[in-house]
Amino acid sequence: MDESGIQAICNDPKNTKPGAQPIIYVPHDDHAAYEYYTGIARDLSNYRIKVVRLPRDITPRYVKSINNEFGILSLAADVSHDANGRLVYRPLPFVVPGGRFNEQYGWDSYFETLGLLVDGRYQLGKNMVDNFVYEIKHYGKILNANRSYYLTRSQPPFLTDMVLKVFEALPDKTDDEKRRNHEWLRRSFDAAITEYLTVWTCAPRLDAKTGLSCYHPTGIGMPPETESTHFDHTIEPFAERLGVGVEEYKRLYANDMISEPELDAYFVHDRAVRESGHDTSYRLERRCANLATVDLNCLLYKYEVDIADTLDAHFGGRFEWSGGRETTAAEWRARAEQRRQGIDKYLWNEKKGLYFDYDVALGEQSVYESVTALWALWAGCATPAQARRLVDASCRKFEVKGGLVSGTEESRGVISLQRPNRQWDYPFGWAPHQIMAWYGLYNYGFVDVARRFAYRWLFTITQAFVDFNGVVPEKFDVVNMTHRFQVEYGNVGVDFKHVPREGFGWMNASYQVGLTYLTTHMRRALGMLTPPDMFFAKSNWKIDGTPSHSPATTPGPVPVFISEIGTPKYRAQSNALFGALKNLAISDCQGKLVYNDGSISPERDQAVNDPVSPTSFFISENRKKRSSRRKWRGSGKKRYGAAAF
Repeated sequence: MDESGIQAICNDPKNTKPGAQPIIYVPHDDHAAYEYYTGIARDLSNYRIKVVRLPRDITPRYVKSINNEFGILSLAADVSHDANGRLVYRPLPFVVPGGRFNEQYGWDSYFETLGLLVDGRYQLGKNMVDNFVYEIKHYGKILNANRSYYLTRSQPPFLTDMVLKVFEALPDKTDDEKRRNHEWLRRSFDAAITEYLTVWTCAPRLDAKTGLSCYHPTGIGMPPETESTHFDHTIEPFAERLGVGVEEYKRLYANDMISEPELDAYFVHDRAVRESGHDTSYRLERRCANLATVDLNCLLYKYEVDIADTLDAHFGGRFEWSGGRETTAAEWRARAEQRRQGIDKYLWNEKKGLYFDYDVALGEQSVYESVTALWALWAGCATPAQARRLVDASCRKFEVKGGLVSGTEESRGVISLQRPNRQWDYPFGWAPHQIMAWYGLYNYGFVDVARRFAYRWLFTITQAFVDFNGVVPEKFDVVNMTHRFQVEYGNVGVDFKHVPREGFGWMNASYQVGLTYLTTHMRRALGMLTPPDMFFAKSNWKIDGTPSHSPATTPGPVPVFISEIGTPKYRAQSNALFGALKNLAISDCQGKLVYNDGSISPERDQAVNDPVSPTSFFISENRKKRSSRRKWRGSGKKRYGAAAF
């Protein structure tokens, strides 16, 4: 958000109102930011930039009052002064998802960071953590994105894991580097503890009865960032009841000239869906604020485990939180165990072998089958027995040709003109769901399943990239293997002429991360665009929807070395996974995987002995293929490698 970035923001198509004046909002007590941006406003006078200092107390009512004055929110910077006392203000660069999403988004940034770390770009990942710490300090939470209309809304919380992954990648050869890294870790975890205690485990997001948390932002009224007609179908019956037109009703409602509790409740749930990141889905529609979701509570369990382990590993088990009290690793282990028990009691369904969201208002589990059930493996809160049943059920329900589908067709229900498809439902697949599943499966020893899922997803991306001149979209229809479909909000990344230039953040990241799960054999097959089911059949992988291992036995094979960049150095000792895995024998047999029964996997793990990077390997294999095989599908087209990812 320096001068060049501000000029791009000023040309943002989101400022669509006639005569709209670009606005930069800065926190009440960030005096350096205010000085810097008022200086830019003077230097770029032709843009008519307005710099606004936010109030100290940013209330939902205040946020609603600026709904018609959209603006960008300042983020972190390196701040110093030169020898003459002049301000030196360097805003930190960060990564945006792409397309119309040109701000720093919440959970997008976590997955983008995973991809950056694979490529050794730890500084950009560190910058994005620093921006989140800034948001927690000045705006009270990690925001949906740094726009004014997101001030009351967060997104799925990944901060502790994001911090640890970046921390493990930071240079630490000198004492000075180690000292700076330790201080950065302290500052980042202090912010994470603040976020946990003041956002996710207090009203309105905490359900006191279950002890679990719900997505429940505090915004008031219609979300202003949507298209002007987005809610017309919802508003229409209320307008008819009052005897006015839809536009007039919206004006009256927005200005608090009428009261409608039913509509108020609708928008609470609508905002909650957006906070969940899964906007939209029939899983969450009209009830999201009442759902203790599997995804959110697994993420918070991971926070509790990460904080406990980090306090033990780096701070002697005790931490002076800036909120005014000391906190201990023992306290966080107790929190983690309490949440794990709540997840088991309210979210686990023993009969179906799946985790389900829990409706705290109705006091019952939702019946919607969502792939987010696999997040329990990522967090480590499932027992090995639960994991075996979960993987068995998930392979049957969510594994399709192109990867993992968001939910089952049965759960989504019948689609019609009156009930259109939702983008986070069947048949769509998204990068975050794939990455979370791979990591969780690998951690529990379901290596073959993780690789199978990863191959399916990477094939889907590669095929679209080859067939459509380098397209890398936001999401895919993984059932019909296409990025071309009609669904709300479209598909970012597919509207281009000639050559696409950016792809989409977490899709790019999923490719880089996914390559680290594949064996040499799988990468060669991917480079030749071997369809997944053909590859699995030739390689004697099971493709009937069940795990390649036997779910009735200990998960296997166990990897000699986990190559995924985010694998924690400090294995969490307070989760249900640790006790079951720590005694499993792991042996190295010349770079091959050793199964628990002593047999050796036919798949060579490229990461054990081969230093070549996934991307360079893929490109080299692709070049070999291009020089030795027939023209692509007889058309004479060139095949494109993965360098763009």
